[in-house]
Amino acid sequence: MPPIHRISYFLLLIICGCSTPGPMTDAVGDRTLTFIHMNDTYRVDAVEEGRRGGFGRIVTLVRDLQADGRDVRILHGGDFLYPSLESQLWDGEQMVEAMNFLDSLAPLYVVAGNHEFDPRTADAVMERIRESRFDWLGDNYRLATGQPDVDEKLQHGFTFTSGDKTIGIFAVALHPDDGGNVRDYAPFESGYVEHAERVIEQFEAAGVDLIFGLTHVYLANDIEIAKLKARHPKFMFIVGGHEHEPEFEPGDAENAIIMKGASNARVVWQIDVRFVNGMPEISQREIEVNESIALDDEYQLIADKWRARLLELIPFLPSRIGDAAMPLDGREVAVRSADSNWGMFIADQMRTAFRNPPADFAFVNGGTLRIDDFIAEDITFEDIGRTFGFSSYLRYMTMNGADFRDMLEAGYRGVGPSKGYFPQVSGFRVCVDRSRPDGERIVQMQVPTDSGWREIVPDRTYSVVAPDFLYRGGDGYDFSKARDVSRPGSELKYLVLDAVIRAQAAGKKVAENLEAPGSRFALLAEGASACY
Repeated sequence: MPPIHRISYFLLLIICGCSTPGPMTDAVGDRTLTFIHMNDTYRVDAVEEGRRGGFGRIVTLVRDLQADGRDVRILHGGDFLYPSLESQLWDGEQMVEAMNFLDSLAPLYVVAGNHEFDPRTADAVMERIRESRFDWLGDNYRLATGQPDVDEKLQHGFTFTSGDKTIGIFAVALHPDDGGNVRDYAPFESGYVEHAERVIEQFEAAGVDLIFGLTHVYLANDIEIAKLKARHPKFMFIVGGHEHEPEFEPGDAENAIIMKGASNARVVWQIDVRFVNGMPEISQREIEVNESIALDDEYQLIADKWRARLLELIPFLPSRIGDAAMPLDGREVAVRSADSNWGMFIADQMRTAFRNPPADFAFVNGGTLRIDDFIAEDITFEDIGRTFGFSSYLRYMTMNGADFRDMLEAGYRGVGPSKGYFPQVSGFRVCVDRSRPDGERIVQMQVPTDSGWREIVPDRTYSVVAPDFLYRGGDGYDFSKARDVSRPGSELKYLVLDAVIRAQAAGKKVAENLEAPGSRFALLAEGASACY
């Protein structure tokens, strides 16, 4: 058994092989069925200088569980082909090879994330699906590439057997109306709950023994799907993706349990299945994947191969281009939930992207910043390349204060932390009350003046720089009230690279005069009426 790093809300049931009367309890056949669930993985290697996450440690977990006599299955909640520095070069080929290795150890089942469909044309996605030996699942979308060998690889109403039990998995992915990509080769149907229930009813009619969901949607969507357990008692849990930090909703008689891990396999879930009087029961634990788990030597040959290929193509990648005045926090737990000094530095550069004087305001969605790591001491080309997993062009515009405040509400909506739409900001500060309804959560929005911070003026015109992706409606932002809008320009990656190089040339360290994280975003304390 692997070491237990953190026990979640239920402990694994230990069944005594004695004759005392009680419920008839058995594992699945003669072996315990165990799932390892992860989601939102963009690297074939570990992160945080190799200290956390990584498929190499997942392989070790799987091997240890199998050595304990378990039937192990691996689940993936989507987002793996894109975006990353490597996928800009190889369109996810490296990820498929790594995941095929996992599948060779234990069957791997995946649902597509929204980023699987980043390419506008189907060519690269088709090649990756053809190469995949693991199972692609989906019940609210289909593949329509026109190539039967590709389209038929997506499985609907998927079941598998373990011992004498049949397990059913329904799979739903993020609809374009909620931020998924609109692609002709991957059409979606609306209604997460309706699609889940349709498949659950098919499973029930077929007499399956356990039902669970594999999803890539927002936690709020998962919570609605979980309510189906009230009508379908064999529906026990949901494992999902899209949020990048651990999520757990404990469930009850009327709600299925919900579990999500952290990006890049920094936190995964182990789920064990047993049956009591024919009904499934599960126990689960949340595993911190860190240096206490060894990297598998056989798997590391794959990680090392792709690293060597990357450096062969871009030999200057590890070269130093600047110095950080402090550890710059690009971890997704930081850039998607609160102020991050790396995010703040990037947003500050955006204000100077188009003209002098700088724009009044700028902001970037945390989901644009993909490095998921600290940048400490030396800043390298690789740090810039990993921060920006895809192109991000900017637009300049004007908005009045009231419209800007209303538009920015989109950045603080929803349930739970770690949202890709959370904004890293420059030129203003915000106080947010997450207990309020969506669209009404900004308590204060203040701008600096000669006499100190003051509330934004509703009818004053402010200049704004924001990513073109957000301007076009990405991540739920509505810029319909924007005026004097420029064409897309000034790619953010090169803007930040230029700022780092200019600081180095001037003998300065990056972010040396930056205010502390927490100065631009604050959560309202319980019982308080203001943050500032």
